[in-house]
Amino acid sequence: MSNVLVIQSSILGPYSQSTKLLDNFAVEWKQKHPADNIVVRDLAGEPLPVLDGEIIAALGGNGELNERQKAAAELSLALIEEVKTANYVAIAVPMYNFGIPVQLKTWIDLICRAGITFSYTETGPQGLLTGKKVLIVTTTGGAHRNTATDLALAHAQTVLSFVGLKDITVAYAEALAMGPEAQERGLADATNAIQAFIAAH
Repeated sequence: MSNVLVIQSSILGPYSQSTKLLDNFAVEWKQKHPADNIVVRDLAGEPLPVLDGEIIAALGGNGELNERQKAAAELSLALIEEVKTANYVAIAVPMYNFGIPVQLKTWIDLICRAGITFSYTETGPQGLLTGKKVLIVTTTGGAHRNTATDLALAHAQTVLSFVGLKDITVAYAEALAMGPEAQERGLADATNAIQAFIAAH
């Protein structure tokens, strides 16, 4: 039995293409692996506290913590534990104004912890969340793949690799706002990549 962590990050609810794609992934994965445990964290449905001065101090473990700081530190460890116990991590990365959703950025801020999910060594940083396979489902309204404006995917891949999540497969749905035919092609490309990921595992 494997543990699968699904991170939904879109703010568009039922209108979100990344949400639909990841929902379909979870259904198809469960059909193939009925004994697996799937945990879904909806970052828009259950917002996390945005990083500020109080919270970053709590994550650094400096000094006596107030109740808000204690809650943030405990939540951070709980989020990290979800990743640690997962064999597979599937993450929605829709592009908003050339970047990732603030909800996803907040999750990243809470799981990037020196000494816990990464460490600095004499040869550079070393990620500690290793041995997991990651599926990124990214969606864009325009055509950005493999261009200088493909910033949301680049951000996600960089930070995930930094904490040790380097075995990454990308399911890319682009040009979703460029007409029905382009949208159909984009969703088909992403669906094919998702199904290939499932078939390989």
